[in-house]
Amino acid sequence: MKNIQEQIRIISKGVDEIIGLEDLKNKLELSQKENKPLTVKLGLDPSAPDIHLGHTVVLRKMKQLQDLGHKVVIIIGDFTGKIGDPTGKSKARKALTTEQVLENAKTYKEQILKILDKDKTEIVFNSNWLSKLSFEDVIWLASTTTVARMLEREDFKNRYESQTPISLHEFFYPLMQGFDSVKIKADIELGGTDQRFNVLMGRSLQKAFNQDSQVTIFMPLLEGLDGKNKMSKSLGNYIGIDEEASVMYEKAMTIPDDLIIKYYELVTDIHPDIVDDIKRNLEENKVNPRDIKMNLAKEIVRLYHGEEKSNEAENRFKEVYQKGQIPNDIKTVEVLKEKFDLIEELVKNSLVSSKSEVRRLISQGGIKVNNEKLEDINKLNISDTMIIQIGKKKFIKICIK
Repeated sequence: MKNIQEQIRIISKGVDEIIGLEDLKNKLELSQKENKPLTVKLGLDPSAPDIHLGHTVVLRKMKQLQDLGHKVVIIIGDFTGKIGDPTGKSKARKALTTEQVLENAKTYKEQILKILDKDKTEIVFNSNWLSKLSFEDVIWLASTTTVARMLEREDFKNRYESQTPISLHEFFYPLMQGFDSVKIKADIELGGTDQRFNVLMGRSLQKAFNQDSQVTIFMPLLEGLDGKNKMSKSLGNYIGIDEEASVMYEKAMTIPDDLIIKYYELVTDIHPDIVDDIKRNLEENKVNPRDIKMNLAKEIVRLYHGEEKSNEAENRFKEVYQKGQIPNDIKTVEVLKEKFDLIEELVKNSLVSSKSEVRRLISQGGIKVNNEKLEDINKLNISDTMIIQIGKKKFIKICIK
């Protein structure tokens, strides 16, 4: 294990808040003295199984703790998922079925192990203990907190004040998440800032069960590629961890300059000293933000696709965007001459969203055929092989048979 100050430095990189910082120091010292790793908890409800970089912020911090020698326990909320986390919701969430929970959990496990070390990660399901609680146990659990405390939660408070119904079972969600910490005797729990109430409940319940309270580490939410909204697939401002290397790289190059450092802190494992140097060089205008962003893009791709693919993605970007060359890995389709319709092919192969968009792009000079601007679809010169370019980064090769 690294020395205590070095561990705290790495653990603190990019975090929004650590509650129990002195406790963290004491836990790390005891861990080192007894040569016993700390138990680090992350609870995941398998409700949205497709992971993007916004979801990885907490997972990357778990990986850093794992690399420091500590034990990572991922709790898949197959039981709590049947209730649904009411956090941030203006009404009760629809409960998932057992089948939905298990299917989502399977996908989640596959994706999180792309980030965490499989051999150093324990994955458990909270139904193992929550489903076994007696009604007497549940009553005792409920007695550890008050309705007033529950109504401190912003979403519950807003719903109460607006007279929007709150079902009693929703109050049990944070209690169950807190009970998970009791069962695994967590030393540290991670969560996003939106999970503050639920995570802090673990500290309260551990005290009620005469356990040492866990340290809580809250990670900030990550803005998406638009630089404004939280990263979200529905908003289209995301980088998915399952996307192709070249797509990830190109998307990363669109990160706003003022978010470069935040992305370095939250979605990479780069040491904080190096991040500080990058920040200083940017502030003093010693480097071109584009070059720093290229290094960031390459690092993001490397984490999910490896060194070779990250190098290929970088070279492809340089060829296409900096040198204006046509990439050698573009999609190729074959079309019978009598059935060929350029507009239809572009729509069918998802290069554009509609036929009207094709016509608009042509009128704006945004489509090239064999490196020549297409000015009139009716004057298209059909050849055996055509390289179609839309804008700067979309290409397709059409072979006429």
